[in-house]
Amino acid sequence: MKLATLRTDGTTKAVRLDGDVLVDLGFPDVGTLLAQDDWAELAAAPAAGDATTYPAEGADLAPVVPQPSKVVCVGLNYRNHIQEMGRDLPEHPTLFAKFADSLIGPADDIIRPEETDQFDWEVELAVVVGKQVRRAKGEQAEQAIAGFTVLNDITTRDWQFRTREWLQGKTWDSTTPVGPYLVTPDELPGGVRPTLDVKLTVDDEVMQSDNTGDLLFDPVALVEYVSTIIRLNPGDIIATGTPGGVGHARKPGRYLLGGEKVVTEIQGIGRLENKVVKEKQA
Repeated sequence: MKLATLRTDGTTKAVRLDGDVLVDLGFPDVGTLLAQDDWAELAAAPAAGDATTYPAEGADLAPVVPQPSKVVCVGLNYRNHIQEMGRDLPEHPTLFAKFADSLIGPADDIIRPEETDQFDWEVELAVVVGKQVRRAKGEQAEQAIAGFTVLNDITTRDWQFRTREWLQGKTWDSTTPVGPYLVTPDELPGGVRPTLDVKLTVDDEVMQSDNTGDLLFDPVALVEYVSTIIRLNPGDIIATGTPGGVGHARKPGRYLLGGEKVVTEIQGIGRLENKVVKEKQA
């Protein structure tokens, strides 16, 4: 299945993609749907004859989970990105967090704050959690994965490296597109350990191109690790890290100045297409 959160008439709806239409599932967003113990059955149920549908083309989609209880991100998780940043392979995942206010929809503008001169891109496969787990292991961790989506971990590098802690460079307001769909593992090669091509372009120039098979810590391992530390709830997101090709690692560095079109796409899931817009101060 492919699930999304649709904006319509001043509210949002959880929807399922059926061909070229979006079927209203009767919940306000995908996060609320995932909070139901039988969410998969509810989402997969055949549409009734009087079900509300919307055209998929041109749909105004919100972040696939608009208000996750947490967004946990993984740094330095592709071998080639670790090498381009001049670091050793880590023994454990490097974790940081984002807040829900940083999330935007798959076609929304990325807001570039005036406080940064090093605004960078990062294509990432994101895990969406489908059930509450703590200290999940093996099959339990696999079953906790509702599906996957696309996330662009836009980063203010000059703020990120002010200190050893990264959060201040990673969670700026309205900078992180996520979506367009939650795609369930059964639709993807590799299932809960998918092997998918990822790519990011800036104004049609390819900046990142890789495959999730290069991940050092795979999605199941990340659910195990993160859930050891903190309870994972339905709708929570784990961003699994980015491959090589970020602007900060280039010589000279390449950054987003404003006006660029950034396209972030993952095989079998979809694409984010966002314009970078300079923030207007009140």
